[in-house]
Amino acid sequence: MTDRKTLQLRDPSEATEAPALKKKGRGWEISEKRLDVLHDQARDMRRHASEANKALAARFAKADLGRYKFTRFAVVGSAIVDFNCPNLGMAILIDEEGANEALARRRDKSLESVGIRVMHIKAADILENMDEVLARITAGMRMRIADRKDAARAHKEANPRQTYSRVRR
Repeated sequence: MTDRKTLQLRDPSEATEAPALKKKGRGWEISEKRLDVLHDQARDMRRHASEANKALAARFAKADLGRYKFTRFAVVGSAIVDFNCPNLGMAILIDEEGANEALARRRDKSLESVGIRVMHIKAADILENMDEVLARITAGMRMRIADRKDAARAHKEANPRQTYSRVRR
């Protein structure tokens, strides 16, 4: 009789490390098949969104955020985030009741390792106190804009001979 090989799965609560990053580029190593599955899951999540997600999406649609746009259920690397602003490098996650914290911590570590700031908001706060939530998001956006400007300034000072081809505003 032959020995059967079985698939050994890790317990998700033990896996708190971020996935390995490529040595070049900005992303994770993800197969095309896995990426297609993630996009299908995000599409399904958009179709069957929670009330808190719908309410926040409606407020983002009405708001004039200038060149900053938040995309619902965006695929970022190997994670699906509730709202993503690629210009800011900022993700907003809505904490629903009964969510798996171990997977959330792992996702947060992997997003932060590539420079994406993660903001958690409770679903109850969105439904009960939308103005306070929007003030928190606006403050987070301002902090992120200031951080990006400081990083650009530090890069420019560290590399004085580098030329910039972008038109200055």
